[in-house]
Amino acid sequence: MSDLWLVLRKFAANARTVATIAPSSRTLARATVRGIDWARAKVVVELGAGTGPITEELVRAAPPGVRLFVNEFLPEFCDVLRQKFPSLDIAAGDANGLTEMLAGRGIRHVDYVLSGLPLTHFAPADRDAVMDQVGVALNPGGEFRQLTTAPWLYRGVYRRYFREVSFRLVVWNLPPGGVYVCRGWIPPAERAVAGG
Repeated sequence: MSDLWLVLRKFAANARTVATIAPSSRTLARATVRGIDWARAKVVVELGAGTGPITEELVRAAPPGVRLFVNEFLPEFCDVLRQKFPSLDIAAGDANGLTEMLAGRGIRHVDYVLSGLPLTHFAPADRDAVMDQVGVALNPGGEFRQLTTAPWLYRGVYRRYFREVSFRLVVWNLPPGGVYVCRGWIPPAERAVAGG
């Protein structure tokens, strides 16, 4: 079964688990990876990898010595990822267990988290749980990048969790999308004081 049909079938079954009707385009995948400071990066995490278009760009771009960790919730997608990238560390499971998965691999902090998760479809408490896992995992100065197929619409969602949020538009994707680039995680206690 092609990646397109697998993604479409899973999207039809549960749009809350699968973010889009088709795998991300190579253009969107490249936009997600573009600008990573490979001289500084030691550990890069991908959440919600799907069938691996961003994973492919990470593998292509990462120099030797950078550790890549890939997480995907759906077992069928994990099977596809393991076939395509047999040497990568790929874990099936819920992203709200990120820090535990990392700790089990001897990883305390990471430099980048790239996400294809449909976070805006999550219940607020579930989104908070995942984003707090991301924030705890990120090194100071670390960066979170989130794919979207709704350009600009969700900037406020990510400003709840990060002090700096910018957006890169990618029109050559089905549907058109982009990448939120976020820095400066805001811990839950600070969000509560700010009323967020």
